[in-house]
Amino acid sequence: MKRIAVHVGDITRLDVTAIANAANRSLLGGGGVDGAIHRAAGPKLLEECRGLGGCETGGCKLTAGYGLSASFILHCVGPVWQGGDAGEAALLASCYEKALAIANERRFASLAFPAISTGVYGFPVEKAAPIAARAVAGHLASSDFPEKVLLVCFDEASAKVYREAVAGL
Repeated sequence: MKRIAVHVGDITRLDVTAIANAANRSLLGGGGVDGAIHRAAGPKLLEECRGLGGCETGGCKLTAGYGLSASFILHCVGPVWQGGDAGEAALLASCYEKALAIANERRFASLAFPAISTGVYGFPVEKAAPIAARAVAGHLASSDFPEKVLLVCFDEASAKVYREAVAGL
């Protein structure tokens, strides 16, 4: 699908309308992608997030992008991997679907997702990539926005898995 691309690099440096954050339930920053986004966006992001009251697993909340090139951040709370029998796949899909619904409603031209839950939350990349690809493709099949979605990976090994998932659609 031409509206989906896989990219290797730093999500905080992308020139897109919005980036998704692999957030924790507090939305107050953490490690990995979450920490990098909070550092790059600056202290006003933390200030806004404090007023949001956190977010449930599988949910998504919108903030401004502050110091980022992206105008907006979609904070997606993915599941912690517990072996695959605790509803993790549905919760992960829900993150993507809710972020995409906001992007469609706001008519965002472009949106970049990190590999949600595949870092410290331990979701296997081989299982997460098809879930992400299906959620994005399913949304784009019936929505005009976002016009372009980037699936952003930290390394080439993860990107290969995401490329295969997108190619298999």
